[in-house]
Amino acid sequence: MSDHRPPVRVAYDRGVTVVTLDSPADRNALTRPLVGALRAALESAGQDPGVRAVLLTHTGNTFCAGASLKGAPPAGPAELTELLGAVVASAKPVVALTTGHVRAGGLGLLAACDVALAGPQATFAFTESRLGLAPAVISLTVLPRMDARAASRYFLTGEVFGPQEAVRTGLVTAGADELEAVLDGLRAASPQGLAESKRLASAPVAAALAAGREEMERLSARLFASAEAAEGIDAFRTRRAPAWQR
Repeated sequence: MSDHRPPVRVAYDRGVTVVTLDSPADRNALTRPLVGALRAALESAGQDPGVRAVLLTHTGNTFCAGASLKGAPPAGPAELTELLGAVVASAKPVVALTTGHVRAGGLGLLAACDVALAGPQATFAFTESRLGLAPAVISLTVLPRMDARAASRYFLTGEVFGPQEAVRTGLVTAGADELEAVLDGLRAASPQGLAESKRLASAPVAAALAAGREEMERLSARLFASAEAAEGIDAFRTRRAPAWQR
């Protein structure tokens, strides 16, 4: 990938701004450049009166791998909460479409979106616990969406699960085959109707972000600075088992 290739591409399709995460070399990780470009794309779409909705999708086999653990500098906890807040606060509905893997922080981004659709090859995993971390900041958007028992299991174990389980637990809305029906419905709605309907539907997520942001940012920063996380991240980078694995 060229160093000058933007990590996010933006196009327009009949009232829908299509925002494509386009950094497949690092699995669309949440680097500072990608997060900054994504926030700018969301802001631009929000200010365009001709836009009814945003479609967030990706290139490569990964929607978003979460925090950047190698390569470009990672977005910090505050930058991540600002991004999630921007998705939730946007007056334009945001539809996420994944046809590949979603991991860790990428699941927080998916959950922040108003509608999440997944193709049959999509996979999901909260991998933080295996790295000496926890899904701290992203819990603010995930927990209001996801069944509590399922969240407990997958937060703790880091297991990989598929799109049917993601739909069953509330993390994902429906399969990717529903995309055109969703977009047609959004195109038929009025700007005011969409904005106010989104505000009502996303109120629990917005409230969780407002109430828990500072605490979760502190927790995330503390965990990333710990010796245990340093061991887990180094093990991930070098493709070895961490010291605690049995």
